[in-house]
Amino acid sequence: MTLLDVQDLWVKFPTRQGIFEAVRGVSFTLGKERLGIVGESGSGKSMTGRAILRLIRPPGIVEADHVALEGTDLLGLSEKQMRKVRGERISMVMQDPKFSLNPVMRVGDQIMEAYLLHNQVGKAEARAKSLEMLQAVSIRDPERVMRAYPHEMSGGMGQRIMIAMMLIPNPQILIADEPTSALDVSVQRQVLNIMDDLVKQRGMGLIFISHDLNLVSEFCDRVLIMYAGRIVETCAADRLHEAQHPYTRGLLNSLPRLDQPRRKLDVLTRDPAWAEVPSVGGKA
Repeated sequence: MTLLDVQDLWVKFPTRQGIFEAVRGVSFTLGKERLGIVGESGSGKSMTGRAILRLIRPPGIVEADHVALEGTDLLGLSEKQMRKVRGERISMVMQDPKFSLNPVMRVGDQIMEAYLLHNQVGKAEARAKSLEMLQAVSIRDPERVMRAYPHEMSGGMGQRIMIAMMLIPNPQILIADEPTSALDVSVQRQVLNIMDDLVKQRGMGLIFISHDLNLVSEFCDRVLIMYAGRIVETCAADRLHEAQHPYTRGLLNSLPRLDQPRRKLDVLTRDPAWAEVPSVGGKA
């Protein structure tokens, strides 16, 4: 079942030197699966996620044949209609999500607000649902966390709170933009396991944006590799280390591996021609 169908997506910004194309002709579909998008900083990963939710503000320009959520083209909706889509149908965990929390509001009020915005219920029910959601992301003392302010939380706790806030409206799709990049390895694994369990239980689609190829190969079902705003290769995540494109091979060979120790890691050599090849489709 296809939840999201993106066809020929472009994101452009006018500059003094002319039009800068941050995302160039990207096409892919998303079903009830974990789709990874990887690439270096500046490759267009985050811009793709933001464009889907129409979070690119003027003077930025978003163009596409369509960005269809279960057949509804999001680019044709009004801003009022898009506010119903954001959170309720598609949620996005931003990069370093702890800093997306409002520093002057208690954690509980922020999570309850996310639930009340999309559900016609009373505060008592919203509070109960918020406590349940905090427990679902493995927070041991949800009552204390509800009363706390964001600055009182550790990085790992902040990430979990943001994931709880994004999932409480029960969206069909979660876009996670490097949600664990600021965490140590042990906490990173816990947060990923929490997200994985929730996605599987709810039958959601997940777009996992990252620069960590090893992490994506373990965590996702399919992977899109982006370079200079284009998709240069798409493959099954468990076969990522068999990728053929020289850019993907270069990224893989620049990473240390315990099973293949080497004295020196490769330095990625970029070919300008890669940026001009049309995007590869990322169909399920």
